[in-house]
Amino acid sequence: MKGGLDVSESNTRRRIWKAIFIICLAIFAAMLVLLLLHFFPVSQPIVSSPPAVSTPVTQTTEPTVILPDNPIDFAAQWEQNPDIVAWMKIPGTVIDYPILQSGNDVPENFYLNHAPDRSSRRAGSLYIQQINLPDFTNPNTVIYGHNMANGSMFAALKKYRQKEFFDQNQYIYVYTPGHILTYQIFSAFVYDDRHILNSFNFLDSEEYGAFLQQCLNPTSMVQQVRDGVSITTDDRIITLSTCTGRDTERYLVEGVLINDQPTN
Repeated sequence: MKGGLDVSESNTRRRIWKAIFIICLAIFAAMLVLLLLHFFPVSQPIVSSPPAVSTPVTQTTEPTVILPDNPIDFAAQWEQNPDIVAWMKIPGTVIDYPILQSGNDVPENFYLNHAPDRSSRRAGSLYIQQINLPDFTNPNTVIYGHNMANGSMFAALKKYRQKEFFDQNQYIYVYTPGHILTYQIFSAFVYDDRHILNSFNFLDSEEYGAFLQQCLNPTSMVQQVRDGVSITTDDRIITLSTCTGRDTERYLVEGVLINDQPTN
């Protein structure tokens, strides 16, 4: 049609204006988003780090145990005589002597009349027989000593005949290489002269129990027994044996092990 717009040209113009409108709308939307982000920023989520996992430390060494020194220098004692196996101290008495055990080169009861230096001496020494172990780990270790008129050796044991002394003096200390053994005295009494270690099998609980019953319930008129002390065949004891002046009797002092302290 002359004097009017061509239809195709009119459609083209519409598409152009439509595109321009869309572009303008997109620009406006983008500017709006930028303005919103500027004035209202989006918080970023806080991401926490995972807690550190501690690796357990494996202890490779045992804690250090500080042991007390042994008051007896056994190395020095053995220079004098290797038969010295222990040392005994009894507070409240003069008893502070080595304990010996004869070797195979001398008779069993050699120290009955020999000093710790092996010289001949009427007072002898405190000693144990070979049937007992030198570390005092037998159920019953029997220690022999003379009842000397001058008060030496085991003469002081007769003090335990007195109830007051018995009540106030309870402990015996035996020092062995590497150990301090503490015994509580639980009985003291006159017994017959039988050889105790040959008369009882202390590895047999029934025979050991029978001996303990005799110690806890002596038939002798001369006796002291400590109240409240519980003793079983699981305990280790020592028997201190000395003469009374009568050939058919022995005076016994019994102690039960209550502490075994390792030493340097």
